[in-house]
Amino acid sequence: MGHGGIKVVARAAGVSAVTVSKGVAELDAGEEPLGRIRRKGGGRKSVAESDPGVRSTLLSLVEPGSRGDPESPLRWTTKSVRHLADAMSAAGHTISPPTVAKLLKEEGFSLQANAKTIEGGQHPDRDAQFSYLNERVREHQDSGDPVISVDAKKKELVGTFKNAGREWQPKGQPEDTNVHDFMDKELGKAIPYGVYDVAADSAWVSVGTDHDTAEFAVATIRTWWRTTGSEAYPQASRLLICADGGGSNGYRTRLWKTELSHLANETGLAITVCHLPPGTSKWNKIEHRLFSHISMNWRGRPLESHEVIVNTIAATTTRTGLTVNAQLDTRTYSKGIKITDQQMDDLEQHALRRHDFHGEWNYALVPRRAHPPP
Repeated sequence: MGHGGIKVVARAAGVSAVTVSKGVAELDAGEEPLGRIRRKGGGRKSVAESDPGVRSTLLSLVEPGSRGDPESPLRWTTKSVRHLADAMSAAGHTISPPTVAKLLKEEGFSLQANAKTIEGGQHPDRDAQFSYLNERVREHQDSGDPVISVDAKKKELVGTFKNAGREWQPKGQPEDTNVHDFMDKELGKAIPYGVYDVAADSAWVSVGTDHDTAEFAVATIRTWWRTTGSEAYPQASRLLICADGGGSNGYRTRLWKTELSHLANETGLAITVCHLPPGTSKWNKIEHRLFSHISMNWRGRPLESHEVIVNTIAATTTRTGLTVNAQLDTRTYSKGIKITDQQMDDLEQHALRRHDFHGEWNYALVPRRAHPPP
């Protein structure tokens, strides 16, 4: 190629001109091409080759039982590559943090977060309760009666507080929020309680400002029925409620059953309740069909006012057609309302009908009088 040919070849091959010159000199000397740039055995040896004990030492440091072990160099320190490199150096193995990361990947390690998989003690009738609940759902849906899933979402602080997640903003101009997370006494908090209609893929959410009580939970169901449910199911004679086992709608809560009895009397509906077995609240349909989408819709956005919260909840949609109605509930719901044993005995005698299978989880509240005229 003449003058400048070496630079042209180096640029085309993506190597240095010095390397091309050495290759030309080798070929001119009659040597066979190596097939590689570096001669066999050339270059610096890897740490694993020069220090055979480095892998075993590193693996002993990252064993699950080494954290908190008084004999471990890490003790209670997090296992970052920097701390691992320091611990390796203290053990006589000079190694850099990037090399530690490389060796860990070669050994099948990766950065992982905690996984929520331990549900605690599993009830022996857990699967049987799910089967029983599914049968009741199918039975109600086949007859055209409504099936709803209910629960309270996590309480939210109202104000310019940091909200998890990220949202598109001009570069270098994040939205400013409070440094602390102390509740604003004037703005207070928001308590979303949801009613999810399983068949219609629609929901009603009441955003409370006082307390998450059984009275508030049933008031939300009452509002859903008056505004949406009665129109969607004009011929319904019964209602099935699927709820988890704790909180304001827990199966041990006397006020929950008492308020549902009042609702049955008002609407004329026979209200059946099936609770999810203990430790399975995250399996409630409202969790992954409504609440998760609400959280995604307001991610990275400060919930500055109750109006923002209500409007953001109401604007939540999915590609499958979810629709949500939301309303602010500013009423006061007192805590600590006691239902006496006598009141419960009266309820058991006249309105509460426990099912044969786990009557503590499955029961119905029947109206004490006929359906009132419209």
